[in-house]
Amino acid sequence: MSKTVPNDQKLDVAPPYNAVARHGVSPQPSHDEIARFDFLANFNKFMASTLSPGNKLAYDKRVLPAFLKEHGREPQDRFEIRHAMNKDPFHKFWSALKRNSMEMRQQNGRAIVLRQIDELNAKARQYNEGAQGVKSTLELNPEIAVPRYQSAVDIHCMPGSYHGEELPGDVSAGANYDCGIFATTGGGLGALTDGGGQALVDWIKKERPGWEPRRVLDIGTTVGHNIVPLALAFPDCEFIAIDTAAPILRYAHARAQSLGATNIKFIQANAEDLSRWDDGTFDWVQTTMFLHETSGKALPKIIAEGYRVLADNGLMLHLEQPEYSDAMPLFEQFLRDWDAFNNNEPFWSSMHALDMKDEMVKAGFDRDELFETGVRAVVDREIFPEAPTGEDEDHGRAAFWHAYGAWKNADQMQEAAE
Repeated sequence: MSKTVPNDQKLDVAPPYNAVARHGVSPQPSHDEIARFDFLANFNKFMASTLSPGNKLAYDKRVLPAFLKEHGREPQDRFEIRHAMNKDPFHKFWSALKRNSMEMRQQNGRAIVLRQIDELNAKARQYNEGAQGVKSTLELNPEIAVPRYQSAVDIHCMPGSYHGEELPGDVSAGANYDCGIFATTGGGLGALTDGGGQALVDWIKKERPGWEPRRVLDIGTTVGHNIVPLALAFPDCEFIAIDTAAPILRYAHARAQSLGATNIKFIQANAEDLSRWDDGTFDWVQTTMFLHETSGKALPKIIAEGYRVLADNGLMLHLEQPEYSDAMPLFEQFLRDWDAFNNNEPFWSSMHALDMKDEMVKAGFDRDELFETGVRAVVDREIFPEAPTGEDEDHGRAAFWHAYGAWKNADQMQEAAE
């Protein structure tokens, strides 16, 4: 006879990988591959909730006292804390586990995908070629160069990064990225890893009820998991999703088509140059956890171009992690900086040290047009329960984001209407 377990006695574990939803180009994992992802999802939860607090304990009990004794002062910045913590045995142990977890996640996803690469590529072609006589909504351009800030590093330890190809017409990079997000986030982004996109739908419906954008630009779309929920929520809107990497665009387009999001056009393009679109083309320009993967020179260009193609009364919204402000303790800045030095995210540190409000003002916004808000993943809570308060932060990987936004010339539009 089954017995109901009280909530306070339930184990805080990640949902099973079997809860991940399948779409038309989903890689099909074997029993052992599922078990590996289940282990990694719970391993990541364990590191975030149980082991990670040990870093602060090591800092308070050993590292900071040793630093004070040697220097006669507190650390001045997150870099001094990092150099000191890198000598501590617990932090080295935790950091090695975290790095190995990411490498295992990538290798398991890659093994799943390469085992069935021909089948996945064939499925993607069926969706990407479309019906005869119907204009394709996938536009690839081999003349678009992958920027050095993308090509020079395997981001997230993913072999070949977003642009790697094993075969002509390959989708393996996108398939690997898609199937393993579950493990990295402990299942926190939901069955289709689209909790960020679902959160955007929830946020805009509450922020501006009844608003119907005509055209939306999603920059750095990767596999499209954040834009598909918006496209389904606004079926009469035209969505343009751009990226520089052809393999993930092939996968993203096929994925969206299989999920019924046929109002998205996926285009290979570099957001530093949006000259193919006129001023004021889009009602909404957005990025989701993308800006930290661009260089210091590219980021201002991307925001400036986004401002140019944004229509009056249009929305610009960038979902990222919080910037390193004076209000954020130096130790938290150090811990959030881990990905920059250990997870092949070389621009993470410098991007989060920027004042995003200043960057948006430089692009053309008035300061009083800017706003900041928080966006939390919207998922099926019956399957993907919300983590308890205080235990849901993984300093960059938790399922909620800090949003930097602005409504362009909204006050002027309101005054003109009155």
